[in-house]
Amino acid sequence: MKQKITMLLFNNFANDARVYKEGKALSDAGYQVDLICVQEAGKAMLPRNEEVQQGFQVTRIGGRQGMVWILCLLVAILALSLFSGGLIATTLNALFLVTLAIPKVRRLLRMGLLIVEMTCVARSRKPDFYHAHDLNTLPQAHIAAKCRLKKKPLIYDSHEVQTSREGYHGAIHGFIEAIYIKTVDFMIVENDTRAKYNEKIYGFLPGVLHNYPELDVTPTKVISLHNKLNLPKDERILLYQGVINPGRGLEKLVAAVPFFKKGTLVFIGNGRQKAELEALVAENGLDHKVKFVPQVPLADLKSYTEQAYLGFQVLNNTCFNHYSASSNKLFEYIAAAVPVIACDFPEIKKVVQGDKVGICVDSHDPVSIADGVNAIIENPHHYAELKTNIAAIREKYIWDNEQHRLLGYYTTLGGIPHRKRTN
Repeated sequence: MKQKITMLLFNNFANDARVYKEGKALSDAGYQVDLICVQEAGKAMLPRNEEVQQGFQVTRIGGRQGMVWILCLLVAILALSLFSGGLIATTLNALFLVTLAIPKVRRLLRMGLLIVEMTCVARSRKPDFYHAHDLNTLPQAHIAAKCRLKKKPLIYDSHEVQTSREGYHGAIHGFIEAIYIKTVDFMIVENDTRAKYNEKIYGFLPGVLHNYPELDVTPTKVISLHNKLNLPKDERILLYQGVINPGRGLEKLVAAVPFFKKGTLVFIGNGRQKAELEALVAENGLDHKVKFVPQVPLADLKSYTEQAYLGFQVLNNTCFNHYSASSNKLFEYIAAAVPVIACDFPEIKKVVQGDKVGICVDSHDPVSIADGVNAIIENPHHYAELKTNIAAIREKYIWDNEQHRLLGYYTTLGGIPHRKRTN
């Protein structure tokens, strides 16, 4: 009988490459993987139940149903109060209905409903292991795994540094994490820098699981970026792909554009800062040199990336989460044979300079970014060397090698015995 794993994830699992790779690796190894995720508000509705592959199932909770049910309940209570003549109850219910018109209140209520529903669904499962992806599912996973007669092993897979993260309240998240960290059986983080950081805080060294891309040598055919953006065929595409959010140095990337000797900056993705960047581009008359492409399906991303001349990973040092990042997009550029202009933070610098696949710059300085771009564009021989270096190490940073760490971690917890195959 297969061992079962219940994973919890607080997004809709539409573009979460890390969770997809982990679930697929575990199901390929013989586990039955059951992923519970959420229907995100404001995004396209996805199937409530989905089979990724044999042995890897997805259940999406939430959606519009939760808010509809609570509104129906409140209206019913209000109607009952009016019928019974209870003035205080009627007034309180009427006030509560009015507060639902406030967007923030609706968001908090929806969040609360999702947390409760996720906890109940997870608790109803009978797996051999629970696997919480990030802090926003750890409390739910804790209740499901530990608040039962026969406790289950709990894996905490922290994709980010929760105590120092852009846009998050580090003290609050750190307090919550410190409470639940004592109850987990195993913790996973993205790289060695983050593992040492957590060891300093909590007194134990977590396991490391790098977010490397899958090896994909299959040729893919998508719409040409040059045609899509009405660019000349010989125009160099200088690419940033990923979430367009504050703290990623993207406004400095736009500010560097006037200093580029050649090339068009292309953003692929969506995010909170996208409208701000579009306004910045228009305000500075850079529409002809900066282009935006909406988020593309995960399956098509590599074929878009391969069309780039250079790729950018220019995080700013706004929090330890950024400073310690190794960043999946860095390895996606490498997998697509694209040289990189990158920030000089420890994990990123170790790859970019250590393997000589690009140039590290001061990501806080637009001139430094532009100097890095121009140094490569104006030296074809250097560019050719970078491409050669990437070809030599492309299979060093691939998921096919890294997944064995994950399977080994499960083995230490009593999972399916695993031994890495050798060629």
